[in-house]
Amino acid sequence: MDDWQHGGFGVYIHWPFCLAKCPYCDFNSHVSREIDHKQWRNALLTELRHSAALTGPRKVDSIFFGGGTPSLMEAKTVAALIDEVDRLWGIKPGAEISLEANPTSVEASKFAAFSKAGVNRISMGIQSLNDIDLKALGRMHSAKEALAAFDIAKDNFKRVSFDLIYARQNQTPETWFAELRQALDLAVDHLSLYQLTIEPGTRFGDLYNKGKLRNLPATEDAADMYLGTREICADYGLDGYEISNYAQRGAESRHNLIYWRYGDYAGIGPGAHARLTLDSKRTALHTHLDPKIWLDTVKAHGHGMQAPEILTQEDQAIEYLMMSLRLTEGSDMKRYAHLAGHDIPLERIEGLEKLGMVKTDQDILQTTAKGRPLLNSVLSELLR
Repeated sequence: MDDWQHGGFGVYIHWPFCLAKCPYCDFNSHVSREIDHKQWRNALLTELRHSAALTGPRKVDSIFFGGGTPSLMEAKTVAALIDEVDRLWGIKPGAEISLEANPTSVEASKFAAFSKAGVNRISMGIQSLNDIDLKALGRMHSAKEALAAFDIAKDNFKRVSFDLIYARQNQTPETWFAELRQALDLAVDHLSLYQLTIEPGTRFGDLYNKGKLRNLPATEDAADMYLGTREICADYGLDGYEISNYAQRGAESRHNLIYWRYGDYAGIGPGAHARLTLDSKRTALHTHLDPKIWLDTVKAHGHGMQAPEILTQEDQAIEYLMMSLRLTEGSDMKRYAHLAGHDIPLERIEGLEKLGMVKTDQDILQTTAKGRPLLNSVLSELLR
């Protein structure tokens, strides 16, 4: 079988528009007050058909609507896209269909319509349960509004996840842990918990370079927040199954597991990336980043993709290792060797084992609690 079948097949659909650009965000998102929803719906459907023509017959394990702010989409657009995915490939029974949403009251009012359209999992960008920090993060909702939206989501979807950002300005480990426990007390079954990173080209990046982004936690405090987060989540029954993701058993993000287990996925919409095995050759594809250029290209050519790149076996092995070692379940060294055509030298693994950074269980290589926050260093040693 082709290697991608170890991870499954998903479809990612990117909606690039937001009501405002958050100062920490480096995703492909754009503020636009006027959107021709019919035009965008038709363009996304057109690109879906192009991807299906490339892959041929398959069954879809998951669909993920990301952005941007997909909850700004019309529900009939979401429904049309889900129906088209099913027509083109076939959606497996029980497949996960996720949509990212902001917890404003306007967007929460659309949750029932999204559920009727076929969405069965919502991922809410709450980011903080503190109004002062929400304002600093450029969010357009209050903590009260977020909690109300969470209740609405629980009434409409079988599965609800939400995101929080920690290591924020003026935050201490103690205040973060109190906020985390507040979130866990809501009986949530999946949390994505991201350390604030200062990305170049963002508003926060500009402020940081000018020395104006003050009172960020010290490196030691941020490390304590990460380690404490894993312990507290475990106390509430949420395993840290990936570096930044925590879930009750069975509530893991099945779409993201396709990425981390190095399956295949189609990427639809501006700035979307894909990995597709075509004629037994794994191919990297990406679409035009700019929404207008993407839209014009779809109109002209039936898709917005740029030139594909066939990945070498070594490229695939490296990508597999980089993705799978993010997971607590780890990497299959037989699968790595099959992709790369060689094993990782044993002395490299043994050296990291002596440092307490990795552990092995037969053919499975896993990062430890000590090694997981230092994954980039672990990968550098393994792949040098």
